[in-house]
Amino acid sequence: MATVSLSFNIDSPRWDQSTFVGRLKHFLNITDPRTVLVPEEELDQAKALVESCRAGLVPPGSSQEQLLYAKKLYDSAFHPDSGEKMNLIGRMSFQVPGGMAITGCMLQFYRTVPAVVFWQWVNQSFNAFVNYTNRNAASPISLRQIGVAYVTATSAALATAVGLNLYTKRAPPLLARWVPFAAVAAANCVNIPMMRQQEIINGITVTDENNNELGRSRRAAVKGIAQVVLSRITMAAPGMIILPIIMERLEKFPFMQRIRVLHAPLQVLLCGGFLLFMVPAACALFPQRCSLALADLEVELRDSIMAKHGDKVPYVYFNKGL
Repeated sequence: MATVSLSFNIDSPRWDQSTFVGRLKHFLNITDPRTVLVPEEELDQAKALVESCRAGLVPPGSSQEQLLYAKKLYDSAFHPDSGEKMNLIGRMSFQVPGGMAITGCMLQFYRTVPAVVFWQWVNQSFNAFVNYTNRNAASPISLRQIGVAYVTATSAALATAVGLNLYTKRAPPLLARWVPFAAVAAANCVNIPMMRQQEIINGITVTDENNNELGRSRRAAVKGIAQVVLSRITMAAPGMIILPIIMERLEKFPFMQRIRVLHAPLQVLLCGGFLLFMVPAACALFPQRCSLALADLEVELRDSIMAKHGDKVPYVYFNKGL
């Protein structure tokens, strides 16, 4: 058991966050689906241990492994901005068990309009939880705005899914299997910006490299949200594009035709296999601590920063959310 060195900083990333591989290792750690089974009491103890370590009060006998595990639990369950415990459904560690069940059912039950409507509604309800939970917590959003975002995104998903479902009735069967992905991609383009609209309207807090606040930027918000939208679509793409091809071929075998009742559980399990890797990989596409060049900021904010700091702040930083 390794002892805690005097130079140990619990908030220092274990892996280089400037590289994709480093970010992938980080998110493989904190999106571990096993953490959703950790009792609430143990999560609270992990938070207390992390906060004690930040204050320089490491409990006697604590090992570095214990501190790193506590940080893993803290990062998986508590919001990086507010420090508040996130609802279970909205945590990225719940994306594999939650996402595999919903995605598998969307891919299996795509043939009839009622089934399409139901599973797209379930998916958008799940997404609303995830998007609200992983927003930039410094930008509050009202219940009315949450409701509008939810209704708008659900309508976009249903319109896309039902419209394409009807359009592909005479198309090759594989095209119909890809309709759920088109609906998910369209809804993500609506759901995430709508759920985080306050960030676009009022801007998000930007800091220098030492975390000193410099102001609020709408352009930073737009960049962060655009990266999140791309990450979410990437997260869903392999499973929802490749899996239909696999199932289309498997279902032609006689043994698969005899076990139709197992097609849905099989798709759920295969979706889990894809998501187990794609959740951390998609989260790792862009740095969590996003940066924006000073020259790309709004004129007023750029002038304000230059007046106070001159050319000492070439970039500003912000949490893009997940």
